[in-house]
Amino acid sequence: MRRLTPVLALGALLLTALPAHASDGPAHRDSYGTKAPYAPGQNPRTYQRPPAGYTPVFTENVSRHGSRAATDSEDGDLILALWDKAQEQGQLTHRGEEFGPRVRALLDAMAKVGHGNLSGRGKQELKDTALRMEQRLPSLFGKIAANGEKIDVVSSGQGRAVDSGTAFTDALAEADPALKPLIGPARTDKDLLYFHKAAGGAAYRDYIAHDQRLADTLKSITDQPRTHRAAHSVLRRIFTEDFVERIADQVPAAQAVYNLYAIAPAMSEESPDGAGWGMEPYISRSDAAWFGYLSDVEDFYEKGPGFADSDITYKMAGVLLDDLFKQVEAKRAGTSTLGAELRFTHAEEIIPLAALMGLPGSTEPVTPQQPYTYADNAWRGADVAPLGSNIQWDVYEKDGRYLVRMLYNEKETAFRAGCRPIAKGSKFYDLDELERCFGRG
Repeated sequence: MRRLTPVLALGALLLTALPAHASDGPAHRDSYGTKAPYAPGQNPRTYQRPPAGYTPVFTENVSRHGSRAATDSEDGDLILALWDKAQEQGQLTHRGEEFGPRVRALLDAMAKVGHGNLSGRGKQELKDTALRMEQRLPSLFGKIAANGEKIDVVSSGQGRAVDSGTAFTDALAEADPALKPLIGPARTDKDLLYFHKAAGGAAYRDYIAHDQRLADTLKSITDQPRTHRAAHSVLRRIFTEDFVERIADQVPAAQAVYNLYAIAPAMSEESPDGAGWGMEPYISRSDAAWFGYLSDVEDFYEKGPGFADSDITYKMAGVLLDDLFKQVEAKRAGTSTLGAELRFTHAEEIIPLAALMGLPGSTEPVTPQQPYTYADNAWRGADVAPLGSNIQWDVYEKDGRYLVRMLYNEKETAFRAGCRPIAKGSKFYDLDELERCFGRG
């Protein structure tokens, strides 16, 4: 198959992908991609009030696990092998001398937490989100406690998702001890919350492994002069010029530095003074932005809106969207004893669900001729699926009519184009209208 987009031509197009930055200084949040730590998107005091007479009867969420340790030590091992060699040869820069000890301390902290496990920051993110949910819907949780309604908890079964559910529900029980006996034992549903690795993701996995257009596009965007310049720039902060020139493949080594930089904020509570790991001096703001963009490229094409002529990256999220509707419909039908449905999952599920639902930032796929760039596409991993990201539906009822209000990363969010709210500018939607809009008639 011929290369779809020549590297040099694409490189010229992608030079407009990033905003201008000073070479140093605090990094923009986008540079962390989907490793960006969580921050709620709106002050709860500014949420719209439900229409007169409507009371909350149900709430549900889909939440990504919170901040975590890296899933393995590969990045640290790779760059430390180079660092040890450079130290032996006297080929470290002044700045680079402190790099090795910092990385070793970070790796030790991640090993202690457990690779891929929730960090202290991750547990706090989930606890805080749970407390804000309870504070947002005090009458609902009061009714759950008074009526003995159940709170169902389900996860992918992966440790960090299980632990996120535990941190979330422990916070609810701490806020109102009457809720504790109503929180069901956590269940595992991989088909629902780990679908990219379950039976429903078979066609998707084949696409990732074998689609030539995908492989060509990712290579075209990544393997261009800007990437090689950035890699050299990152490594030159740690090693002398002579040593950098002898590194056979500079890009993986620089990406390892970037990956450590990107995961470090998630591990801030485990740092010696709780203030962070000080990885910022080892990658300039502009280089971090570039490698963050390349990380977003991979997630956009492999999990997000992807190519305009294919829904392979997000069609499988239909099982999760279907469950969101089914829970509300069961409440309306009177067949549900639940007051809340709490789900804990991963970026591989949040990102395609956002694309399937047409959530802000996830509405624009691309063509091979016009690839994904920051300049002309709103998709950003740090906004779409940061660590701890979530989609929540609050359900209100009056005289048998049910309304749904959606929060995306705790920001009131309109449903996709074509769905009509109950009034212009309202964030509340009639359930019947949502069923029509999403083709559930």
